[in-house]
Amino acid sequence: MLEKVLIANRGEIALRILRACKVLGIKTVAVHSEADRNLKHVRLADESVCIGPNSPTNSYLNIPAIIAAAEVTDSTAIHPGYGFLAENADFAEQVERSGFTFIGPSAKVIRMMGDKVSAIKAMRKAGVPTVPGSNGALNNDPERTIKLAREIGYPVIIKAAAGGGGRGMRVVHGEAALLSSISITQSEASAAFGDGTVYMEKFLQNPRHVEIQVLADGKGNAVHLFDRDCSLQRRHQKVLEEAPAPGIPDDIRQQVAQSCVQACIDIGYSGAGTFEFLYEDGGFYFIEMNTRVQVEHPVTEMITGVDIVKEQLLIASGQPLSLKQEEIKINGHAFECRINAEDPKTFMPCPGTVTRYHSPGGFGVRTDTHLYSDYTVPPYYDSLVAKVITHGDTRDVALRRMRQALEEIVIEGISTNIPLQQELVRDAAFITGGVNIHYLEKKLSE
Repeated sequence: MLEKVLIANRGEIALRILRACKVLGIKTVAVHSEADRNLKHVRLADESVCIGPNSPTNSYLNIPAIIAAAEVTDSTAIHPGYGFLAENADFAEQVERSGFTFIGPSAKVIRMMGDKVSAIKAMRKAGVPTVPGSNGALNNDPERTIKLAREIGYPVIIKAAAGGGGRGMRVVHGEAALLSSISITQSEASAAFGDGTVYMEKFLQNPRHVEIQVLADGKGNAVHLFDRDCSLQRRHQKVLEEAPAPGIPDDIRQQVAQSCVQACIDIGYSGAGTFEFLYEDGGFYFIEMNTRVQVEHPVTEMITGVDIVKEQLLIASGQPLSLKQEEIKINGHAFECRINAEDPKTFMPCPGTVTRYHSPGGFGVRTDTHLYSDYTVPPYYDSLVAKVITHGDTRDVALRRMRQALEEIVIEGISTNIPLQQELVRDAAFITGGVNIHYLEKKLSE
């Protein structure tokens, strides 16, 4: 078992990691910026180290400072959480080179899956369904590119190979704009990611965002934990998630999930990971793999009973995967609402001091948060402050519990998006299930 884990993150995910470590008897080290001295996990950790000023660049993205903190505290492993350095292959490599265990896949795998072109090639080889496209980077042959777009069929989407989070993408509806759109996307990708490589795919008109959760030990053992629907998004950022994804036939669900398991075995994946797909007209189309724990992992934990962060720690300890696929079953339904410190109408961040906080409760209700009364939400980081998760034997029961939980939660002193979430869980189309990724944007614009 790992002896001491340095948590290279902040907020609710840092607290989530600390709790999993405590269950396994692992000592914890919290690193933090000057602004985060009073975070709950910093107070609860066995040790804490300030690694820099408020700016993420000088603290949570400061690789030398994090490595130094691990050295002075005699940590044995580093957990990156999500965001910040979680999918930074250079960081993972530096962690291992410095003699620590990186709680996640190898730097080689992170690089492979971080490059969308190489990721798609690996997925095709493993039998994972992918979107019809260029099957590689676009070259500087205009005639070939135009011919390829015609074969794929408009509309097409140009994507940066090194992009992510909704950045580095441009939809092209006709041939007249194709070459200029490619040129613009290449320039933007080069400026944003340091890599101007782009590729082309068929642009699906009304897809859903469905993802498959996996666990693998890098020793030839892998399992899936079924799927989640994350289609309610604003500007490519998820707002509300559920598991399992409603309205997907079991045979299709099982087929794509098993292909993800095979892909994990083929690429030597280790740890927790998520395969993200667009789902339309009964077909799954791979878009990317997140080589880390996801914000929405609790809904999967609720329907399977598997502690995903605990499994990450066990795998990083060198233990073989303890789970067998036949032991993992879907039990009921779960929802997660992301609570952000932002204006519910303008979506502008609203940092400030929480004057009063009360967590919702009851059977089947879980809240992951670092908030407490008198805590000050700083303006320097992501606006996520809490996740409300509910579970029920049926989707309807889980949804009713979410409505009640959103009525019970109290966060005063700052503005949050709770009113929007309350509206969404009463939305007729969402209640029916299966809304597409454009639904929320359209609803907000209207």
